[in-house]
Amino acid sequence: MSHSRATLRRPRVLDLFCCSGGAAMGYWRAGFDVVGVDIAPRPRYPFTFILADALEVMRELCQEFNLVHASPPCQAHTALTRGTNRGRSYIDLIPQMRELCEWYGVDWVIENVPGADIRKDLTLCGEMFGLGVLRHRHFETGWLGTPQPERLPHLKHRGPVRGWRHGVYRDGPYIAAYGKGGGKGNVAEMQAAMGITWTDVHEELTEAIPPAYTEYIGRQFITTGMWGAAHTPDPADRLKVLARTDVALAT
Repeated sequence: MSHSRATLRRPRVLDLFCCSGGAAMGYWRAGFDVVGVDIAPRPRYPFTFILADALEVMRELCQEFNLVHASPPCQAHTALTRGTNRGRSYIDLIPQMRELCEWYGVDWVIENVPGADIRKDLTLCGEMFGLGVLRHRHFETGWLGTPQPERLPHLKHRGPVRGWRHGVYRDGPYIAAYGKGGGKGNVAEMQAAMGITWTDVHEELTEAIPPAYTEYIGRQFITTGMWGAAHTPDPADRLKVLARTDVALAT
């Protein structure tokens, strides 16, 4: 597969907390050039990659891009983490991410799990795209006009997720793309169910979102988003935003 950087007039997306590149591949298919950022090495990331802190890169480079996509760590919100790590606290980077996007005037997409404190401008599910996972995710967008896929809200799940839950085994048309054992999907099943073939690392697959989600969002942005729409903030607001970000990074 060739990812040409010479193509003219392609919008650019900065993919923060990028992990293996599930979101990135969707944007590329929608017509974007993609640069990913993660604090951990991601040698299988299929596009240009920067090993760095996401918020630091956001502050330095975001105005070079038409869109910022952010998938901040979800441990502060997910029910799985709350059930297994009681008493442990996790940093929530969503407020800092949103404020930086607003300050720099770049359009954004913030993605996270149900329970996260983001606007539910868009809610996507694997069933909407004919995938073998449900993987419900909420998306907050920095522009108006992105509709839910036409098949909602009338679409029904075709059955349960395969595996053990509360001591009962259920067979169904979807795999559980997290954890191991208990009927959960193996690496090959997760690759096929989500449409992710370039990584075979279990941890990366369990954290990824299917590229179909961001391909849909990316095409909607090209249609309805405002490329490079910016505003000039008050200097005092700038200092407040940067100070809050520094506090978050230090904790």
